[in-house]
Amino acid sequence: MPGYSYSQESYSAVDTNPLSVYVMHPFWNFVVKFLPTWLAPNLITFTGFMLLILNFLMLSFFDFDFTASSAGHVHVPSWVWVSAGIFNFLAYTLDGVDGKQARRTNSSTPLGELFDHGLDSWTCIFFVAAVYSVFGRGECGVSVATLYYILWVVLFSFILSHWEKYNTGILFLPWGYDMSLVTISLVYLVTAVVGVETWYQPAVFNFLYRDLFSFMIITCSFTVTLPMSLYNIIKAYRNNSLKHSSPYETLLPFFSPVLLFILSTIWVVFSPSDVLDLQPRVYYLMVGTAFANVTCKLIVCQMSNTRCQPLNWLLLPMTVVVLVAVTGVFADESLLLCLWTSAVVLAHIHYGVSVVSMHSM
Repeated sequence: MPGYSYSQESYSAVDTNPLSVYVMHPFWNFVVKFLPTWLAPNLITFTGFMLLILNFLMLSFFDFDFTASSAGHVHVPSWVWVSAGIFNFLAYTLDGVDGKQARRTNSSTPLGELFDHGLDSWTCIFFVAAVYSVFGRGECGVSVATLYYILWVVLFSFILSHWEKYNTGILFLPWGYDMSLVTISLVYLVTAVVGVETWYQPAVFNFLYRDLFSFMIITCSFTVTLPMSLYNIIKAYRNNSLKHSSPYETLLPFFSPVLLFILSTIWVVFSPSDVLDLQPRVYYLMVGTAFANVTCKLIVCQMSNTRCQPLNWLLLPMTVVVLVAVTGVFADESLLLCLWTSAVVLAHIHYGVSVVSMHSM
């Protein structure tokens, strides 16, 4: 693994979301005062991440194939939704106070920033998969294919912020992040009280809650997140503060994510056994983890002021796996998916541990 020399410039981030500015930041400033000064910020970050993993595992146990919310199936117990709501909000709170704890204890480091944003990139899949269990894939739910494309909207919305920082040196925090996490926590708690049957009913006229769920995510991404990202890039260009002058270098961070999208979508569309329908949770995990690996390497490049590599090496074996799958060379497609997902998860964990270990010395 190549060594990186991280920039000593101070962490530069802009958060203009009214919910963050007027509600959450004052709340986090209040909470951080109760944390002991010996508590490491990275431990706070990791604890929040593990709460989201716990949510994912808990809902995997009760609703592995996303059918528990469908009519005629055994529903997820109410206590699970209560726990999910609490864990989700606690994770969100810990993600908000870790940086404040670092500044409070004068322990801010580039490694802490990398650790925080690196774990954030992986949490996208755990958020999406967990909230999917609320609506499920039944008649009044969201199809696994629709959720797949919604997941990609979320993933690209996340990487936009880091693409901006790669080109401008400033991390513009997306508005959708705070609003979505608060909303998800409330949805879990409401589900615990009123039951999943409530989401079967139309929200407005014949507009079902599942449609509202999909509409809000897609609309927020294309009318708020994307336009704001493009505005920030264009503004930097006009101010001659854009780090990369050529369009090729500016768009370079998108090459690997787009290739990942193409490969994973080819597998979905041309799968002989419709592997997404058979193993949706495993497929989402594979895509989300591979995307996190791509994003983490972009974060390392932006922090070390090095050039983003156009191709993530993980996509080379994935190309072979997809070809083997769609041509039917490997008969048991579900087994192939599980094996490849395990390899992706282990490779990503290895990369994360290696980076952290290398810069903890």
